[in-house]
Amino acid sequence: MTSQHEIELQAAAFRRLQRHLMTDRTDVQNIDMMNLAGFCRNCLSRWYQEAANERGIEMGKEEARELFYGMSMEAWKAAHQTEAKDSQKEAFKVAFEQNVEKG
Repeated sequence: MTSQHEIELQAAAFRRLQRHLMTDRTDVQNIDMMNLAGFCRNCLSRWYQEAANERGIEMGKEEARELFYGMSMEAWKAAHQTEAKDSQKEAFKVAFEQNVEKG
């Protein structure tokens, strides 16, 4: 396999993950993803932004989120986000510290 093929396959796998999270499993809340897996849709959009910035492409947080989500965060939240329980919020504090602040 050539390195170009590997890049294309990685990109295709990323697009499939994105479609799965944005279309197939909109019921899965970001807070649950973060608490269980240590990342969520917002992390993926941040990694997208970081990759762009590393390549000299200016991209802010909101632009990256809109590109990843395919809509504004406000629209996503209105359509799909539910109120988090106190137990989820407490677990999120730990997950965020372990995976975002130190990552």
